[in-house]
Amino acid sequence: MEKIRKIIHVDMDAFFASVEQRENPEFIGKPLIVGGNRDRGVVAAASYEARKFGIFSAMPVKIAKEKCSDLIIVPPNFDLYKSVSEQIRNIFLEFTDLVEPLSLDEAYLDVTVNKKHFKYATQIAKEIKKLIKAETNLTASAGVSFNKFLAKTASDINKPDGMFVITPEMAEQFIEKLLVSKFFGVGNVTAQKMQQLGIKNGKDLKTKELGFLVKNFGKNGQYFYNIARANDNRKVEPNKTRKSLGVERTFEKDITNYSEILTQINLLSSVLHKRIIKNGYFGKTLTLKIKFSDFTQLSKSKTISENIDNKILIQSIAVKLLDLVNLESKRIRLLGITVSNSNSKPSLQLLLNF
Repeated sequence: MEKIRKIIHVDMDAFFASVEQRENPEFIGKPLIVGGNRDRGVVAAASYEARKFGIFSAMPVKIAKEKCSDLIIVPPNFDLYKSVSEQIRNIFLEFTDLVEPLSLDEAYLDVTVNKKHFKYATQIAKEIKKLIKAETNLTASAGVSFNKFLAKTASDINKPDGMFVITPEMAEQFIEKLLVSKFFGVGNVTAQKMQQLGIKNGKDLKTKELGFLVKNFGKNGQYFYNIARANDNRKVEPNKTRKSLGVERTFEKDITNYSEILTQINLLSSVLHKRIIKNGYFGKTLTLKIKFSDFTQLSKSKTISENIDNKILIQSIAVKLLDLVNLESKRIRLLGITVSNSNSKPSLQLLLNF
């Protein structure tokens, strides 16, 4: 009989904002966001005090300021956040080497077998939360279950500074009552489509046949079919491979002039090239992303036979993709360039020292 896995999902509470409040005690208890201080900026993180005003991540700063006149706006300090994230990851590694970071502020841990020989995953989760608080003066929430989907779902239930456990005996009833909008992997658009199809919760989702879900949701249909039945066999992958590397910019003012667009592509190409070298990530597919002033967006991609590993090549492909887009009477709010489809090895000419 296969051993039941013990998975913990740890999610830091309002991480960027909480770090800023820790560093600046005068901000504690006050509505604060991390993000650009200009109206065109976007909220990267919001304190729980700010969330009470309806302010959330990815919201334009202009709207956030309208919701709260006393809002404190702090520019992001990613070097600091990364440093704190490393502290937290070292705590995880005291218990298991099977740690899969999802971002700077959350990770999966497989503690089925653990270094400290704890019998129960809940003991480990409590100990991790206690150590994080002691070493960083920050709080974390944890979800404990037997697969990744349920562990991640559980970590969001008692936030902030909470913990929730979903045992195998609880899983079926828990999922049946869970609103589809709360399912990890179901975004707003998918949730709305499910609602239109009469799927409001896990119980409704479980009644749908695999063919129906694949027909309506494509390759995600199989995933939805499985999680409705608490089936998620994904392993915790400590060395999960990066799938893409990109850069994007939201402009202070919409741009329309073609030469100005080319200038921005040139700048983005330079930044992306530096990131490619720094991360050692070399791909064969380049994607150009454009978001217009009405918030509609599109993307164009091109795959070539060699690695995209120099600025001139990045810029050249991006411009060719740009020329495939009808820009007449369009105002551009955001441009982004991403490289993907990697074999993780640089081309030979990049290694040569001329």
